[in-house]
Amino acid sequence: MTIETGERGVHVPARADDRQAFLDDFARMSTFGATTAGGVDREAATDADAAQRKWLAAWLTERGFQVRFDRIGNMFGLLELVPGAPFVLAGSHMDSQPRGGRFDGAYGVLAAAHAFDRLRRLYTDPSCPTRPAYNLAVVNWFNEEGSRFTPSMQGSGVFTGKLDLADALATADAAGVTVQDALGAHSMLGDDVFPLDDAGRFRDDRVTAYAEIHIEQGRELDKAGVTIGVVPSTWGANKYEIGVVGWQGHTGATPITDRQDALYGAARIVVALRELAETYGDELHTSCGQLTVYPNSPVVVPREVHMHLDLRSSSDDILAAADRDLTRMFAEIEIAADVRIEKRFAHTWKGHDYPAGGVELAEAVVGDLGFRSMRVRTRAGHDSTNMKDLVPTVMLFIPSVDGVSHAENEYTADDDMLDGVTVLTETLARMVEGVLAGSASPGSAPPGSAPPGSASPGSD
Repeated sequence: MTIETGERGVHVPARADDRQAFLDDFARMSTFGATTAGGVDREAATDADAAQRKWLAAWLTERGFQVRFDRIGNMFGLLELVPGAPFVLAGSHMDSQPRGGRFDGAYGVLAAAHAFDRLRRLYTDPSCPTRPAYNLAVVNWFNEEGSRFTPSMQGSGVFTGKLDLADALATADAAGVTVQDALGAHSMLGDDVFPLDDAGRFRDDRVTAYAEIHIEQGRELDKAGVTIGVVPSTWGANKYEIGVVGWQGHTGATPITDRQDALYGAARIVVALRELAETYGDELHTSCGQLTVYPNSPVVVPREVHMHLDLRSSSDDILAAADRDLTRMFAEIEIAADVRIEKRFAHTWKGHDYPAGGVELAEAVVGDLGFRSMRVRTRAGHDSTNMKDLVPTVMLFIPSVDGVSHAENEYTADDDMLDGVTVLTETLARMVEGVLAGSASPGSAPPGSAPPGSASPGSD
């Protein structure tokens, strides 16, 4: 049934069984890598990740989409309705954190698949009063989470030319398995799906726009009782790889005053990071998400610790100041713990606006559909963070109960998921019909730009 409302008009019909079909597919998708506590554990290019990709490929193929993988394992479901025309992309990621939530990323891929399938039905109906200007492409980005392979947002980083393909393929996990080997073992490596420009990123004459819907991973929508978040901008982030180098010794025989305990130095860094966040209040988030201790024996003073740290802020100036504070704190810890601290940027991105045209389009759609929305700045990185710098991009949120994410008790209500699919479907219809044609992306620092001292350019 077509509902006419608003200046533009809502015109995407829905079948009576669409809502239940989405919930059934979401339940099936959540079985891949399912944990006993209700979450999922399917890190990038693991058996569980490969199994759910195989399931999605079959789902898309049954509905007439052509499934292809590119050279970094990004998965595309292509539907050409206008021969030779560019594509509108929509999706997210289906890999997870270890013992993570079943909604993070995966919801956005399935929502895009269902939305585009509804558009397929619409535009292949001879009675449809409107015609698409562009083609459709569902995308499941490779390794958004960055838990098995670093950095995060790796697939979209390569796709947008912000990460080097060869470097990404050579990245190894803790067991020494490279991205190339892991993807190859599951037949998830292909050729360029879209032509590349001289900078190694997709050509914008083949990809015209991008949309992504995601759980908020925060409390703002849940607290306000609002269904849809429209993302106008993103926090910036500095992510670091840290090495704390000491000297291996005997835990019983080595005097405390003679110890160069790398773990002690690392522990002081963890505390210093929390104190740094408290200095800036809510304007700065800090964390240490991973420590690897060598030799990790109960009777050996650790000789070395590898750590991953991050700083996040809405202000690029605060990020720069916090980086200077971090350097000063490291120097103090080196003296106090008698260790050496090696610091390098793993990757970084500055805070930037999403294209204004996409924000306005999303808000118009929400209003036409009779939902409520609010603007919510994203503190987390998403694949849209990369895409927004190159093409008109829409980023949408739905509520996360209590703001829980990257945990097995992550939860979003069924009605919120379903309403999100409805909003995404109508948004994509307008994008596919050319509403954002000529709408500029906001622009940003050149791909790979990083603060002074960066040893590894790129974004994630």
